Amino acid sequence: MMSELPEMRASDAERERIAEALREAAAEGRLDMEEFGERLEAAYKARTHAELEPLVRDLPVPARAAAPAAPVVGDGGWEGRIGGRPTSKGAVGVMGGFQRRGAWTVPRVFTAFTFWGGGQIDLREARFEDREVVVRCIAVMSGMQVLVPPDLEVEVGGIGIMGGFDDKATGPGSPGSPRVRITGVAFWGGVGVERKQTKAERKRLREERREERRLNREERRGGRKELD
Repeated sequence: MMSELPEMRASDAERERIAEALREAAAEGRLDMEEFGERLEAAYKARTHAELEPLVRDLPVPARAAAPAAPVVGDGGWEGRIGGRPTSKGAVGVMGGFQRRGAWTVPRVFTAFTFWGGGQIDLREARFEDREVVVRCIAVMSGMQVLVPPDLEVEVGGIGIMGGFDDKATGPGSPGSPRVRITGVAFWGGVGVERKQTKAERKRLREERREERRLNREERRGGRKELD
């Protein structure tokens, strides 16, 4: 429970669970829109459990909101990233924005809506509830970005109405990859889907290339010495 570790630093997944609890409370009429906005802003700015806990203390928080974050999966392939309880089932950005990133768990169906706002859905470090998930993006006079890793199987089938729904990221993934279908509509707005490596992965590849060049130089120097 969060109350047992009040000074523990909060993770992105924990902030998102609290935000989801606030959205449900607003939908049920427990919070008016002004208080919902204030608490939601505080949730995304929170750095510790002690800052998150008061935001839902007077609300019937769903069990998933108080649950500890799922463990971060190491480099164990796709099998280690499939399964688990979803972090949230949707996101809303109305005259504002939202982000889903880091080691969050994508549900079988995730719905995102933006109106005069923006949103980013980052799947590069995410887990997936099942081997096939659907991400629905509805952007009205706004923009939305979906980031996927290069080795993920992706199918984009959204519609652009006086707007654009980019499908260039459609393509197969590596063996064992989950399948992500990205659908929806962009009305006077845009939804972009981009295959992109994480900063950590780009750094790892740079270091591998640097080590490979070093080994090649040493091999060439060794060859020249043998000729001498």
